[in-house]
Amino acid sequence: MSHITKSIEFGGTTLTFETGKIAKQANGSIFITYGETTVLCTACSTGKPKPNAPFFPLMCDYQEKFYSAGRIPGSYFRREGRPTEKEVLTSRLIDRPARPLFPDGFMCDTQLIATTMSFDKVNDGDVIGMLGAFTAVAISDIPWAGPVVSVRVGLIDGNFIANPTVAEREESELDLVVAIGPKGVVMVEGQANFIAEAIMVDAIEFASEVTKPLMALVTELVAEIGKEKFAHTPKAVDEELVAACREAAFDNMAAATVIPTKMERYAAIDGVKKQALADLAERFPDRSSDIKSIVGGFKSEFCRNQIVETATRLDGRKLNEVRDITIEMSPLKRAHGSVLFTRGETQAIVALTLGTGSDDQRIELLSGMTNRRFMLHYNFLPFSVGEVKFLRGAGRREIGHGQLARRGLLPVLPSEDVFPYVLRSVAEITESNGSSSMATVCGTSLAMMDAGVPISGAVAGIAMGLIQEGDKVAVLSDILGDEDHFGDMDFKVVGNSEGISSLQMDIKIDGLDRQILIDAMSQAREGRLHILDKMNEAIERPRPDISDYAPRIFTILIDPDRIRDLIGPGGKHIRGIVSTTGAQVNVEDDGTVKVAATDNEIAKKAIDLVRMYTAQPEVGQDYEGKVVRVADFGAFVQIAPGMDGLCHISELADGRIDRVDDVCKLGDTLKVRVLNVERNGKIRLSHREAMRAAGLPVPEGKKSEGGDRGGDRGGRRGGGRGQPRGRDSERRRSRRPRGEEGSNGAPEAAKADAPAAGGGESAPAAN
Repeated sequence: MSHITKSIEFGGTTLTFETGKIAKQANGSIFITYGETTVLCTACSTGKPKPNAPFFPLMCDYQEKFYSAGRIPGSYFRREGRPTEKEVLTSRLIDRPARPLFPDGFMCDTQLIATTMSFDKVNDGDVIGMLGAFTAVAISDIPWAGPVVSVRVGLIDGNFIANPTVAEREESELDLVVAIGPKGVVMVEGQANFIAEAIMVDAIEFASEVTKPLMALVTELVAEIGKEKFAHTPKAVDEELVAACREAAFDNMAAATVIPTKMERYAAIDGVKKQALADLAERFPDRSSDIKSIVGGFKSEFCRNQIVETATRLDGRKLNEVRDITIEMSPLKRAHGSVLFTRGETQAIVALTLGTGSDDQRIELLSGMTNRRFMLHYNFLPFSVGEVKFLRGAGRREIGHGQLARRGLLPVLPSEDVFPYVLRSVAEITESNGSSSMATVCGTSLAMMDAGVPISGAVAGIAMGLIQEGDKVAVLSDILGDEDHFGDMDFKVVGNSEGISSLQMDIKIDGLDRQILIDAMSQAREGRLHILDKMNEAIERPRPDISDYAPRIFTILIDPDRIRDLIGPGGKHIRGIVSTTGAQVNVEDDGTVKVAATDNEIAKKAIDLVRMYTAQPEVGQDYEGKVVRVADFGAFVQIAPGMDGLCHISELADGRIDRVDDVCKLGDTLKVRVLNVERNGKIRLSHREAMRAAGLPVPEGKKSEGGDRGGDRGGRRGGGRGQPRGRDSERRRSRRPRGEEGSNGAPEAAKADAPAAGGGESAPAAN
């Protein structure tokens, strides 16, 4: 293959396809660049059918390399590990549009891989990787009914944007990914800030229009360099066998199919298949697999005809009818919030857990580390469909359904300033017959209210289906699993009375008429409002308080300069608070301190300790302090951890004392009052003022003539009362011989070297 490059301006940025240079041994490869984001996309197939394969073995993988953003992975091994959530979700975005376009009966191992190799932090590689993967298989020799193009649609200030940048997506009210095939839209997925159905339809049509030049370029590229598709011969239809199966089993299958209960219906259908095998075994030996497949197909044929002809569904419902809903609040008494949500034969137990800031999920992306405050995990348990399977980690489907539900609930979450909790919702699917992801949406919304999360309103989800036979079209509300399987389109819509917050749509028919889409959206809205009414009957608004078992989070603000005092050397102080009280303490760079505990008394003790370590000295405030150092000129008293001040000798007693230890000694507890806090943080204290204010006896010193002149004079020398020295006092001091003791008993030389009263060597306090 020769080296070819083609470019186009798309969404205001140059998009370039390059092939024939890299990965030439793949069946098809595209090196696609958008801006400075580059993704290598390849398509490979063995070309050898797998015998007795139960389904088409297609693997689609999207991966992001950290070198693409000039980063080294933060994992222990310093290399990329298991696929991230984003990689899994993007892999699904490639798989869902591509899979239906492979020929029926194509059972060759096939793989599409898209690898982001350069990321410019402006243009995301996911939608570009989708486009490259679709183009790689289109130019390959693998049989496929493409090409398919993809685009992301944003909505800013009422205007649609094609492929918005990473920054623009933060401002956008809509984040919608659309895949368009040769005959129209084949897949839609995205989230929105409760936009109206009509706007969502316009966004899908915008995607169809804006990608027309792109589709023309890809079509031109396929025509110019596309390989001849290798032969795939569909399995021939054995008309004799089909006729025999129809005669033996069609009426019985029709009778079994209308049984309303899922497990009874499945049992009856299995009975029909077994009877057909027994009846036809002698006439068609060794054709059991074909007989099962043909007889099983009668179910879809009968149901589709019945729906479009009589508007009657498998379980007897009308086309727009939602199954019966029952809601039990708080079934799990120790969970912070819980609900048992049942819709028909689909059931979910949803538990909501409230955590502190340290519980948030740290996610490493190409752009750097980010924290996720709201997590939603969906678990599809094997017994929910009567199966026996090994329990493994979450699969791609579970991750996809969980993310779909999470996106729909994001717009109603309170801000962290209003509700400083981390939230984790877990949906355990205990019964399933379609729409389990939408039961997860409803259950999580209810569990949040049960937990006292002040969400702005309830959110509901509904799964819709579509059957089209010729000119006859039927839109189905709240579809069953079987209706999902044999339908022509399934789409899941999440939102409230205002509009849509999350959407997922997979389309199997050629093209999608605008009016059909509008009608489907309108019917989905009716069903969603019906479900919201049922949810409001169970709980109308969030509970006024959170669970007794949930942590209480209290937020206080300290001076950022005191953070080091709260943390302490090597984290000693903050660890001491946690170990002493059992509370959790988180400190942010702006001085916000969050204290979390399940008991108010524990939280109060922790808050008191936080305030003690970060206390701001207040003039006139009295403290019980510890004498941490004694000098000739006074005592240093610690009034809070990391904060001490000087109580000058003149402020220890009424009158003159000869020695500081006449009043206090190292380690004594001393009641003191803050006289002044200087600009440099030095604190001046008074013991006698604190004792007098408390009505306690003040230590007596030597009284000189004129009352307390000696004490006053000492205070002036040390600045105890903050009064400036007069000129006469300076002259008297200068005439005093060196070594002569002053009125407070300290040698003059010592006093000359002493710091001013009010702190000396004390630790600086916060301003």
